[in-house]
Amino acid sequence: MILAFDIGGTALKMGVVSEDGNLIDTDTVAISKSDGRQILQKIESFHTKWVDAKGIAISAPGYVNPETGLITMGGAIREFDNFNIKTHLENKTGKPVSVENDANCVALAEKWLGKAQHLDHFLCLTIGTGIGGGIFANGELIRGGKFRAGEFGYMFAYRPSSGRVPAATLNETTTMLTLRKNYARTLNIPLSDITGELIFEKYDAGDPLSTRLVHEFFNGICMGLYNLIYLFDPTHIFIGGGITSRPSFLEELRGQMEWFGLRDTIIDTASYKNSAGLLGATYHYLCQNKK
Repeated sequence: MILAFDIGGTALKMGVVSEDGNLIDTDTVAISKSDGRQILQKIESFHTKWVDAKGIAISAPGYVNPETGLITMGGAIREFDNFNIKTHLENKTGKPVSVENDANCVALAEKWLGKAQHLDHFLCLTIGTGIGGGIFANGELIRGGKFRAGEFGYMFAYRPSSGRVPAATLNETTTMLTLRKNYARTLNIPLSDITGELIFEKYDAGDPLSTRLVHEFFNGICMGLYNLIYLFDPTHIFIGGGITSRPSFLEELRGQMEWFGLRDTIIDTASYKNSAGLLGATYHYLCQNKK
């Protein structure tokens, strides 16, 4: 069995995974203020409960070197900038450790156990606080020269002019956080009072503001998909993130895609939702530690 960890800015998912992909045990703990030290402590504490595990598999945000374990940019966990989490945890636990980018782990889970088992050209797009992705081309995971491939959220949503350049990217125009911010700002109410679920409830009820904002949100996703389809020519794109739990998500998204004139690429949801990071990290570990 392998201990798997999916690191996020607000939560750490932990699991015990068999070598054939069964989740034996799972847990989630809250992480305050994206505290890297707290994350490491939780990982080490979980390991003490499962000391017979063969090794440790990590899904981490940011720019991750999967061979050395060096994180050059930690994404939501800025304490992990220029930090070698593999070396640190191997020294602490005495177990072999593997590390992979979190969005790449979603793609690896899809390839290992999900809908992409027999596919050679597919993308995964994750939509949350930011937008990430994984690229499979010719049957291989594409990481890039500096391990930045798949950072789809840095695509431009419109041409930047004055002001901050990142403000024109999908990361700041087309996320659930942006949707909440736009709604709260328009009504001049605290962001903490607004959830994505609330906005979609009002959208379903025909609220004009929610309708306009949700259509803008879907339009932004479709614009990103349009660009990705022409860049990579995938046969399939699998989308992950909390928004995909909405039963009508795919129908609504495909309806918007019709306007873009793209019908050949199959758009679907990722298979494993909250477990994808754990499973993908485990698969990466198994690939790196073949018998």
